[in-house]
Amino acid sequence: MSATRDRHPSYTASFADRGKNASHPLSNYLFRLMELKQSNLCLSADVTSARELLTLADRIGPSIVVLKTHYDLVAGWDYHPQTGTGAKLGALARKHGFLIFEDRKFGDIGKTVQLQYTGGNARVVDWAHIVNVNMVPGKAAVTALQEAAARWRSRVNYEVKTSVSVGTPTSDSFEDNGEEGEEHPTPMAATKEPLPPPSSFRAEHNGRKGSIVSITTLTQSFEPVDSPRFANSIAEGDELVYAGIEEPPWERGLLILAQMSSEGNFITKEYTDACVQAAREHKSFVMGFISQETLNSDPADAFISMTPGCQLPPDGDENGVVEGDGLGQQYNTPSKLVGLCGSDIIIVGRGILKAASPQDEAERYRRKAWYAYRERIGQPASVK
Repeated sequence: MSATRDRHPSYTASFADRGKNASHPLSNYLFRLMELKQSNLCLSADVTSARELLTLADRIGPSIVVLKTHYDLVAGWDYHPQTGTGAKLGALARKHGFLIFEDRKFGDIGKTVQLQYTGGNARVVDWAHIVNVNMVPGKAAVTALQEAAARWRSRVNYEVKTSVSVGTPTSDSFEDNGEEGEEHPTPMAATKEPLPPPSSFRAEHNGRKGSIVSITTLTQSFEPVDSPRFANSIAEGDELVYAGIEEPPWERGLLILAQMSSEGNFITKEYTDACVQAAREHKSFVMGFISQETLNSDPADAFISMTPGCQLPPDGDENGVVEGDGLGQQYNTPSKLVGLCGSDIIIVGRGILKAASPQDEAERYRRKAWYAYRERIGQPASVK
């Protein structure tokens, strides 16, 4: 990591202070959540069934501040907007205090990424607080996603109100001959078609007036609501909210894929610099980067860096060697990524998922990453 980046104010600033100065509502919320939970851990929930995903989110949720998903890996994903998998993840996110990050890596022309984000079966924008983009198509993809999120946000504070009224007309509304009175005339268009012959029913019941049993009126309208919910009718009725902080804001956030942890990737310095420039031009939507280090360099930069490729040596062997997975993934420890490289959040997948006790291992990663952060800002302290 360069000396210039070492000296950037965000490197030694606390998450609490960075939260106070964050302009993006989700960044502000995330920094405060990190301080509250003493966690800068993101779980990469790369599992292949909806049941496993929801169980994992419930069990590991207390240790993390971000849950990273790949919805297209998940068999049995329920797409129902109110009671489906996304809505259930939203309930767990409120209960345990974490944000949902769908690792979609959008990478197409503007119109296509908008449709992928807000349309289709998944409707990612409805349940994922954060998504990411591959900048290969250029800045237009970032602009397109920002516009799509803004359109969605402008409608989310409205809900459809349905009004149904049922009633029986009073006798005063009708004349003795069974026709409507003058107050409510019903015009009948002239026609040259011959009238149908009277039915046998009418002939048999001559002298009796027809009656209207009831009239049903159905009205729908969009009305503003002060506190919209992620989903109003989750089957389990789980409306718990994590203690000490409010619900996440309804604004959506974007991370730009600026660097990768895989060996031999083709990302260049020029590409990374272009990512940073795009982020600066879209500050109201871009929260930060998927990167291997902090990319804040300009004094005004206030971006969050989330870093994959993190793994710890086996418990009890703190000086053990951390090797790759044989498929190109390279690993670094929390102390290096957070303490030396200035990353804010570590992303851990298999290191937790393949442990004998994923819950205990998630806590081990949380403590190590948080301690590295406290050392980085010059405030080492015991970690709960």
